[in-house]
Amino acid sequence: MDEAVAEFLRSLALEKNASEHTVKSYREDLTQALEFFRTKYEGQKLGPTQITSRHLRAFTVWLHEQGYAKTTIARRIAAVRTWFKFLCRQGLVAANPADGLRAPRQDKNLPHFLAEDAIDKLLQAPPAHELMGLRDRAILEILYSAGLRVSELTGLNLADIDFDSGVATIRGKGKKERLAFFGSASLRALKNWLHARESVPADKGKKTEAVFLNKNGTRLTSRSVGRLLEKYLLQAGMDSRTSPHTLRHSFATHLLDRGADIRSVQELLGHSSLATTQIYTHVTTQRLKERYDQAHPRAKRMDSQGTAEDLSGDKTR
Repeated sequence: MDEAVAEFLRSLALEKNASEHTVKSYREDLTQALEFFRTKYEGQKLGPTQITSRHLRAFTVWLHEQGYAKTTIARRIAAVRTWFKFLCRQGLVAANPADGLRAPRQDKNLPHFLAEDAIDKLLQAPPAHELMGLRDRAILEILYSAGLRVSELTGLNLADIDFDSGVATIRGKGKKERLAFFGSASLRALKNWLHARESVPADKGKKTEAVFLNKNGTRLTSRSVGRLLEKYLLQAGMDSRTSPHTLRHSFATHLLDRGADIRSVQELLGHSSLATTQIYTHVTTQRLKERYDQAHPRAKRMDSQGTAEDLSGDKTR
């Protein structure tokens, strides 16, 4: 089974052009599944052709018993299902035993985002008179202005950016390329950082093409971006739930709030499926409903007795 997993991972990287992070996630998920089969069915010496839906259901039950989150269980099941699809295509197994396996129903949580005034407050937090402050201000501006994933931002190279048009070539999930647009504020912040970037000492005397560097002159990591954001959230007294991805959520929500069509937002986010983008329409619809309830003279609200009451004072059941 180890060789079957290794072949699958090689296919992901070479044929499907999956990112290093994606391959790593599949490896972790499938390694746990194989370890479960070896431990639970120690005397049976299971191979891919011997694994049945019964074995996979047992694995699912075990994941629930271990207290894993629904999202984690769903990811483990999806990894096993995709692995067996690959084995079927290769002719190594006759049928996919994971086809009938059901993932737990996911809670539909709306994405957390920041209001426009909160975004303004956050973007002003990095000190504009310090080297790393200029870098951090450019980072936050670009995450919000272009809606980038943090991995896309840290992977950005100087050659990827057309400064005349304010457009960058982004390599997203699956190494798919798309265009991202920098607004005037983010482009100005970026130019300020790149001017200051020249004073950052090169690592071992070698220049790097990375746009964002740490103080040692090497490419900034996603974890470092998360830490610097935490610092500015604390300084500004803002919601600690905010992550770099929150700025991407805010980007999409604010575009839809201001009339952008969902297909355009899908393209800007780099979503392969429109269904992934549609969650932001739920956010904007909810906000619109709240504004309606607050502003319309005939909107209903509930009093403390659970009675529907309109704003004119009439009560109805």
